[in-house]
Amino acid sequence: MTYWYTMITKNDILENNSQQKALHQKRFTPLADTLTDQGIDVESVLKKLDTFQIAVPSWALGTGGTRFARFPEGGEPRSLEEKIEDVGLLHLLNASSNAISLHIPWDIPKDATAIKQLASSHGLLFDAVNSNTFQDQPDAKVSYKFGSLCHVDKHVRDEAVAHNKEVIDHGVALGSKALTVWLADGSSFPGQLNFREALQRTQDSLQQIYDHLPADWKVLVEYKPYEPYFYSMVIPDWGTSHLLASSLGEKALSLVDLGHHLPNTNIEQIVAILMMQKKLGGFHFNDSKYGDDDLTVASIKPYQFFLIFNELVDGMQNTKNPELSWMIDASHNLKDPIEDLIQAIEAIKIAYTQALIVDRTALKKAQSVNDVSAAQEVLQNAFRTDVRALVAESRMRMGGAYDPLNSFRENQIRKQLIAKRGLKTVATGL
Repeated sequence: MTYWYTMITKNDILENNSQQKALHQKRFTPLADTLTDQGIDVESVLKKLDTFQIAVPSWALGTGGTRFARFPEGGEPRSLEEKIEDVGLLHLLNASSNAISLHIPWDIPKDATAIKQLASSHGLLFDAVNSNTFQDQPDAKVSYKFGSLCHVDKHVRDEAVAHNKEVIDHGVALGSKALTVWLADGSSFPGQLNFREALQRTQDSLQQIYDHLPADWKVLVEYKPYEPYFYSMVIPDWGTSHLLASSLGEKALSLVDLGHHLPNTNIEQIVAILMMQKKLGGFHFNDSKYGDDDLTVASIKPYQFFLIFNELVDGMQNTKNPELSWMIDASHNLKDPIEDLIQAIEAIKIAYTQALIVDRTALKKAQSVNDVSAAQEVLQNAFRTDVRALVAESRMRMGGAYDPLNSFRENQIRKQLIAKRGLKTVATGL
């Protein structure tokens, strides 16, 4: 039994839920009645919410930072074991975070069997494993300063390929089923890279990694238009990611990070096209105002986030796209990391619920006769519906807290973490 259960127990959560039952019913019953009157099967929506789980990356349990400073929260996890315990707490509170995604080499399990057992004790699985060729490692014989999978030097490419294969092997030992590849490869000045040759080398390297995948695995190819390089990135957009994934084979898919787009990019259209092609692999959730800000999900552009989920729900119903992977990828520079994750997961489930209650018959009818105003009304009616009580109902049915953020605060869990781990601890990895 881990020490979490001395901080907050399942019984504590159930007791608090019981105290909030009357208030919850005052909010839930009118909403359920209204939705039922609109022809929405509330029970069906709840069942979909019950099974919707969002993975938490191991690097998200610590405080992030800017290029200039990092201000740790205190009580941050000092090891992979403590990161698993933090995700276990999060899942205890929200019943929606049943998987952890490891970043290698930041979080290499010393004993895969023991780590799996610890995760299982918290009700957790292992989501996609993530490789890292954007940093030089202390014992590395080569440098990724000028690229990894695209590097002009075959020795560097071979090192990067070998690392990705090692990451797959760690994932197999943990029961993961996917590898996520994000490349920092690119150039900062014109003439630095031959674009065609760099992409060809990257494709060749990815093919070697792809050939190492187990039969039941997939590789998710991420993209980003800029940073750390500002003239060109080797995989700058969804089209290049899709091109690479298509050339590799059926087990290769594109991964969409919401922050990895130029301003005003129509992300929902990208989602629709990739799903039509059966090539959308999953999401890294965050939000941004200027670029890859890694802010809390839906804290800046909630309507766009809803529109993205509208396309996701439509695609899940009407395409043969493979099952999607969902993960948060944010940097908690100012907030308590666990509080930020609680808010992010709530925002995700709210947007998903709003998309589930869209009147798709009415929307299709409006689209078929070019009734622009009616189509807008259908979407905005769903977006303006306060579905928080529906999300809470699902969470409570699954044994989670009525108000996870308030439970975290009332039980002074951060204070207890600091007492357990220390005030000056800094999470490993970032």
